[in-house]
Amino acid sequence: MLLTIEINGQQVSAKRGETILTVLNRIGVKVPTLCFFGSLSPTGSCRMCVVEVEGLTHLVPACSHQVEEWMQIHTHSPRVLKARKALVELLLANHPDDCLYCDRNGSCELQDLSEELQVRERRYPSSHKPVQIDKTCASIQRDPGKCVLCGRCSRVCTEIIGISAIDSVGRGSSTRIGTSYNKGLNYHACVKCGQCIMSCPTAALTERKSLPRVIEALGNPDLYPVVQFSPTVPGAIAEEFGLKSNKDIMNILRSALKKIGFRQSFDVSLASDITIMEEAALFLERWPRKTTLFTSCCPSWVRYIEVFRPEFVEYLSPVKSPQQIMGALIKQYITSSAGIKSEKVFVVSVMPCTSKKTEADVEGNGTRSVDAVITIRELVKLIRLLGIDLNNLEPEPAENAFSISSSSGRLFGVSGGHLEGLMRSIHFLNTGQELNPIKINDLRGLKPKKESRMRINKLPVNVVAVNGLANAIALMDEIAAGRDDIHIVEVMACPGGCINGGGQKIGTDEKMLKSRMKALYDIDEEEIVKVAHKNPTLNELFDKFLSKPNSERNREVLHKDRSKIISE
Repeated sequence: MLLTIEINGQQVSAKRGETILTVLNRIGVKVPTLCFFGSLSPTGSCRMCVVEVEGLTHLVPACSHQVEEWMQIHTHSPRVLKARKALVELLLANHPDDCLYCDRNGSCELQDLSEELQVRERRYPSSHKPVQIDKTCASIQRDPGKCVLCGRCSRVCTEIIGISAIDSVGRGSSTRIGTSYNKGLNYHACVKCGQCIMSCPTAALTERKSLPRVIEALGNPDLYPVVQFSPTVPGAIAEEFGLKSNKDIMNILRSALKKIGFRQSFDVSLASDITIMEEAALFLERWPRKTTLFTSCCPSWVRYIEVFRPEFVEYLSPVKSPQQIMGALIKQYITSSAGIKSEKVFVVSVMPCTSKKTEADVEGNGTRSVDAVITIRELVKLIRLLGIDLNNLEPEPAENAFSISSSSGRLFGVSGGHLEGLMRSIHFLNTGQELNPIKINDLRGLKPKKESRMRINKLPVNVVAVNGLANAIALMDEIAAGRDDIHIVEVMACPGGCINGGGQKIGTDEKMLKSRMKALYDIDEEEIVKVAHKNPTLNELFDKFLSKPNSERNREVLHKDRSKIISE
């Protein structure tokens, strides 16, 4: 039911039950927010979005206050501006003065609010006290001293990830965001996805930095630094530096990585193709027993199963993630075949994900396939640090066959892409014929849960792709309650998949997600080799270094013993 309200003297139609902020956003009137974030339930706790409603003695939060018939609203009255400015001044009184050294300098919402509201002096005495920074986790660093108590991180962790690793602790003026028993994130139930970082308006949550170690390795003449990158990286770099995301961006990225000092660069999509072939063979072996297969390329999802739902460990694919597979291939075969000793090789991964840092850190077999993991944000800083102008770089073609991959391997960057590539190869291995049509529309898009039902040799195969770990938890509950018609489940902990990973650009919105998703789908349209089983490099790898998919040799190199539960 529509009703009429007045905003800044203009009559506007609104739906009953809408919040004031929803209406303001629709008509293009911007009011500042701090605790409000995306699809999270509004709390109105920060009061930054307050507006003045005629007839009310108090200001009301636009994010949580619903519209009423003939309500007269003023969004930027002198009283409102004074209140917002006072709120920012109070926050700054309890905030460290280290903007010049802060990781979020230039992308801090508190800094932006200070500029917008023209806060130019400290009117309240500083009450900031130094607090201990939580550096226990290999993926995420937590600085409680920079927390503004907006609660966005805890709500993301609870509503979208479904873990509640961090939450409000204490009462009244002693309230803070913390962990149970005040232990570090590494000792808690955190799955290291980094979505808390993406939601944090300040630098209270950041990724653990690996750049110093990488820069040191690049300058060490005794090491042979190589880099592998996720299929989401080229498009994200193009987005950050204002380049067109087309075929050339991959080779421009390779050129930039060469200028940085990496001796060789590899596209992780090759390892994604290997993952597809291993899991396809594994599924066909399990199929007669009707055992559900969970994909295992998302380390946050794997950690959730191992820590919270160990009864489902047997469902998890034993195949290592593409990052770990590529690192092992580089160290054990690719560089050694060129006469380079594996101990001299320093493998760096560029990932859109923070949990990949922990994955590389806890491999657990006494060796490291990957020596350092940097996020896309860290790579952007490295490119800028070294003064590399991507707009004037000549594209650098792949120097070795091990950078060849199918477009199925590239689809791993978006939710449903892993499953789509996997079903293409399962169909071929079982029938000897290509899947037609090769595109599986049911598995595409940004929906939190996507299901596809198909038949292979007259037998049904039902698959589900879920993104946002809370949605996966709901699916696990369905399976635990007796649902037995699902053959394969793909889970990405981050909403949308790796295109929205915890290492992506801060401030990612739905428009960016759709653009990144489209870039990967466009590659699938344009690429000649669209299926993993037709990647010529795989045959060479299987012939020279490995063996046929799911063989004893491959299980030794490419699989992980899931019977040993990781406990950090």
